[in-house]
Amino acid sequence: MQPIPAAIPEPLRNFLAEVRELKRRRVEAGYRHTATNAREAMEAMTRRYVTRIPPVPLIRDELVPGHEYLVPVRLYLPAPEEERPVALFAHGGGHVGGSVSVYDAIARKLALASGWTIASVEYRLAPECPYPSALKDLVTCIKGIFDVLRRAEPPIPFAPRLALIGDSGGGALCASAAHLAQFDPDVCLERQVLIYPSLDYSLSQPSVTENGEGLLLERARILWYFDCYLRQAENRRAVSPLFMDLSPGYPRTLVATAQFCPLRDEGLAYVERLRGAGIACEHNGYPGQIHAFLNLEDLDPETCADLYRRVGDFLNTP
Repeated sequence: MQPIPAAIPEPLRNFLAEVRELKRRRVEAGYRHTATNAREAMEAMTRRYVTRIPPVPLIRDELVPGHEYLVPVRLYLPAPEEERPVALFAHGGGHVGGSVSVYDAIARKLALASGWTIASVEYRLAPECPYPSALKDLVTCIKGIFDVLRRAEPPIPFAPRLALIGDSGGGALCASAAHLAQFDPDVCLERQVLIYPSLDYSLSQPSVTENGEGLLLERARILWYFDCYLRQAENRRAVSPLFMDLSPGYPRTLVATAQFCPLRDEGLAYVERLRGAGIACEHNGYPGQIHAFLNLEDLDPETCADLYRRVGDFLNTP
C-alpha cells in the first residue's frame, strides 16, 4: 500500500492512518463487507466528525407519493415565510448506506449556505432494494415535490424552481435523474450540484486505481457497493451517467472533485463531456482532499465551508 500522500492535511493523514490500522485488524479477524457494517461505519464516521449542527428556522417531514413507495423527505426551510426555490438532496453512501438522519447536519448547512429550501430524500437502499429503486424514488420527488409543498398543512411557500444536489452515490442518482429529466417536457431542472460524484459504474477511469487503496474509499469497496446495487446483470456502462445521452435540456452543473478521491477522474471527464456538449458546467477541484470530506468536516472545516459557499454561489448566480 502506498504511503499516505504528504499533500493531504495532517489531521486527515492521521485519520487515514487510523483507518488503515483498523482495516488491518479487521481483516485479521475475518471481517467481511455487509450492508449492516457499511451503514454503521458511515454513520459513526459522520457523527464523530460533523459536530457543528446549526439551527434551521423550520424543519418538516413530508411524504412524496410514488407508484411503488411513499418517499420520505425532510424539508429544511431557511426562510419559512418566503417563497424560496427548492433543491432535492440525495445523500451519499454507495447506494447502500447513508440516510436523511445521518446527513442532517450537511442538509442544514446546504440550506443555510444557499438560502434554498432543501428536501433531503430518504430513497430506498440496496441490496434490499437494488437498481432502479433509488433512482425511481428521486424521479418521484422531482415530479412530485411541488405538489407536496402546495398540499402540506399548512402549505409551504416555494418558488417553482428546482435543483438537484448529491454527493458520491447521491451524485450518481442526481446525474442519472437529470439525464432522464432532460427528455421529459413536464420537468425543468434549473441546476445541479455533484459533489465527488460516482458517474462510471464500469470504473474505467485511472484514479480508481491510482487512489483506490488506503485513502478511505477503496476500489474493492466500490465494486462491492455496485454489486449490491446492480443485481440484474445491468450493462454498467449503459447505466453510467458518464456515458448517457446529452441534450440542451440538461441542467447547468457544478462538479466538485477531490485530488485523492478514486472518483476524481470520472468527475473531470464528466465536466469535459458536458462542456463539449455545450452545457454550462463549473468545476471546483479540492487539492489535498479525499473522498467524503464533508463527512469529515471537523478535520478540515475551512475546506468544507468553502464548498458550502461555492454551492450557494452557484445556485444563486444568475
